[in-house]
Amino acid sequence: MRFLLSSRLMIWLRCIETLVADSVLEMDRSVLDPIRAKIDEELKKLDEKISDAEENLGESEVREAHLAKSLFFIRISDKEKALEQLKVTESKTVAVGQKMDLVFYTLQLGFLYMDFDLISKGIDKAKNLFEEGGDWERKNRLKVYEGLYCMSTRNFKKAASLFLDSISTFTTYELFPYDTFIFYTVLTSIISLDRVSLKQKVVDAPEILAVIGKIPYISEFLNSLHDCQYKSLFKAFAGLTEQIKLDRYLHPHFRYYMREVRTVVYSQFLESYKSVTIEAMAKAFGVTVDFIDLELSRFIAAGKLHCKIDKVAGVLETNRPDAKNALYQATIKQGDFLLNRIQKLSRVIDL
Repeated sequence: MRFLLSSRLMIWLRCIETLVADSVLEMDRSVLDPIRAKIDEELKKLDEKISDAEENLGESEVREAHLAKSLFFIRISDKEKALEQLKVTESKTVAVGQKMDLVFYTLQLGFLYMDFDLISKGIDKAKNLFEEGGDWERKNRLKVYEGLYCMSTRNFKKAASLFLDSISTFTTYELFPYDTFIFYTVLTSIISLDRVSLKQKVVDAPEILAVIGKIPYISEFLNSLHDCQYKSLFKAFAGLTEQIKLDRYLHPHFRYYMREVRTVVYSQFLESYKSVTIEAMAKAFGVTVDFIDLELSRFIAAGKLHCKIDKVAGVLETNRPDAKNALYQATIKQGDFLLNRIQKLSRVIDL
């Protein structure tokens, strides 16, 4: 209890110092000085343990003493000193598994401060360590860290793939609970997988079915999408928006994600028709004709939906692109580009 209380005080100090630096609060030394004294006291004890281990104990004890100091800096949210001390601890570390654990601590700091450069370098370092040897438990943990990084940087397709690979082996509770992990897995899969894959990997997945009912709105949204119940889907969608807005990793991508979900939903509905009236579509979604007209016009203009609106007749006409023809056109375009480059190169060589 004493340790927990002291950690909270130290974190509180870091928050106060940040607010003072941003001119939100005024400096009150009568409050801050006792907390700083407590931090100095704890650091003195940790330094004494390190000195004792170096003088009287073995290499493993020295490493553990340095690791304890690293974890202390992490607990009080002192990023720079924590990273410095983690490097010192790494220099005292031989086993690959223990080095991996230090990388995980670095990644946790990166996610705390949303330092994507630090996270990216940490993930690359972890992958290099695995080439030297590493156990499957840590490798599976890394998938969740990398998946969270991909989701936080708007690479939802790769995030979904990594999360789905980790469903049955999830142990990364230091990042978030299993319910939150399933929440992220379902959200990223909805906009990344085709209908058949979504059914196999998400809708019917026993690990997801065991948890999804505990997460508000997500079960209704997923099942309504798969069952083409668009009216109930929009109701669940409205509830999900608040959860996504409040999520620290998804909040920066809120508008983008909302657009991608609507693209998936509208595309799925239109896939069944060569033409359909706007009124029929509005009725299926439980919204007004004006709303559907405005929505679809935006997505069509952005190239997200392959259809056109006959405003006079009030009809939507789909014009799905021919995949073979699109591949042919892309090949011709790339061939022309390559020939132009070769011609420019030949002129340089001739000179």
